[in-house]
Amino acid sequence: MSQEDPSGYPYQPYGAPYGEQPPPQYGYGYGYPPPPRNDGPSANAIVSLVLNLLALVSCCNILGLPGAILAGLAIGKARTEPRAARTMVIWSWVLFGAGFVLGVAVFLFLGLAGYLDDRS
Repeated sequence: MSQEDPSGYPYQPYGAPYGEQPPPQYGYGYGYPPPPRNDGPSANAIVSLVLNLLALVSCCNILGLPGAILAGLAIGKARTEPRAARTMVIWSWVLFGAGFVLGVAVFLFLGLAGYLDDRS
């Protein structure tokens, strides 16, 4: 079967005819795929550790100490026990948030009760 363009030039089809070529496999063919991320909760644990320590030092957040301890333990267990480490990081964030809410509540209580008024 001769496929010719009306202008007289031969038509060259691109690739195999329809139905004879397998569909392309996306994700392959442009080098190696990226390596799987095996970070675990380590980045999240580091951020939690830093923020809990910062809250402990700057805001006297009492719950920052156990939150920092849990985040430190999670960093140590991130490679060996990722599920336990993830749970520790979640509890570390919960303690950070609870300490923040407790600090705001104490500040509001002291302010509304008049303990922060200037009494000369």
